[in-house]
Amino acid sequence: MRVLWRVIVKEFLQLKQDHKMIPVIFVAPVVQVLVFGFAVNTDVTLVPTVLVDQDQTAASRDLVARFVRSSYFELVGDEARADDVDRWLVTGRAQMALVVPRGFGDALASGRVGRLQIVADGTDASSASVALGYAGSLVQGLGAEIQLRRLREASASGSAAAAGQVRLLPRVLYNPDLRSRWFYVPAVLAMILMIMTMLLSAMGVVREKEIGTLEQLIVTPIRPWQLLVGKLTPFAVIGLVQMCLAAAVTVFGFGVPIRGSFLLLVGLTMLFILNTLGMGLLVSTLVQNQQQAMMGAVFGAMVPMLYLSGLIFPIENMPPAIQAVTYAIPLRYYAEIIRGVFLRGSGISVLWPEAVTLLLMGVATLTLAALRFRKRLD
Repeated sequence: MRVLWRVIVKEFLQLKQDHKMIPVIFVAPVVQVLVFGFAVNTDVTLVPTVLVDQDQTAASRDLVARFVRSSYFELVGDEARADDVDRWLVTGRAQMALVVPRGFGDALASGRVGRLQIVADGTDASSASVALGYAGSLVQGLGAEIQLRRLREASASGSAAAAGQVRLLPRVLYNPDLRSRWFYVPAVLAMILMIMTMLLSAMGVVREKEIGTLEQLIVTPIRPWQLLVGKLTPFAVIGLVQMCLAAAVTVFGFGVPIRGSFLLLVGLTMLFILNTLGMGLLVSTLVQNQQQAMMGAVFGAMVPMLYLSGLIFPIENMPPAIQAVTYAIPLRYYAEIIRGVFLRGSGISVLWPEAVTLLLMGVATLTLAALRFRKRLD
């Protein structure tokens, strides 16, 4: 154990001497969470909208007021003709146009269907579809209020029987306000943890080769497993510190609740770090210098894991063959863990399948890396 402890101390001292690496290790995660937390936001609000009100009645003004009060739309101009909205959309000054044709108010007053037109810029398909959904909800709400008012007036006068109604009461669990930050910021935490721990471990053995200290370790009585554990232990500790820092920014900086057990999150994070350190070590045994280690870790492991984990693209939307591949991605299971603990308040009774999978995958990866690890220069 004394030999193992000295290897661990050596790694910490070596990191301490690299003054440029300290800010990268401890400051970069906080900065990245702050930047991604503010930058990654898929909520659609204040959509620039140009108005074409050809009706100019109380009904049309009430409709426009509903759009403005919703905070989903922002009126940036108005035109007299529907054909004139093209220039707003082409130049990007507006993303949507609301066209109220003549006779809209008269149609509502006489009990007929009042027709509206929405013209949207489909360049950003995601934002456009969300904005159209908001507009449709507002119009449906107005129509429901008008029908309800007419039924009440008819019932009071006895001229007609009140018709039946269907009322929808939506309920959203875990994220009632549908804040996209609550979904993405914990995912950024997982991404930062994966990148930092994998890069540190991938460049660990290779750095020893380049600076010549591996030759000195060869002539010592240190066993391969002691060298292996001694080099990886500091990186695991650094990963836990980074997780705590990023979690603090996530909770206190962005107000994302952590409804589950923080200790459970720490324990399951260790299982994920077991995988990332093993993959980084495996990469380090396949390359000869730090540049190759970085390129191999980024393009050979990180990028595929990010794309196939469900952090960026929903797994349900992927082809069946690709969905099958995602089961071999450790980040997929950690993404479920971190969102489950943060947002759903999930416990080990719910997350045990992910925990067992990460444990088995981590042991297998480390075993493979250890078999390739040699206490000698290739």
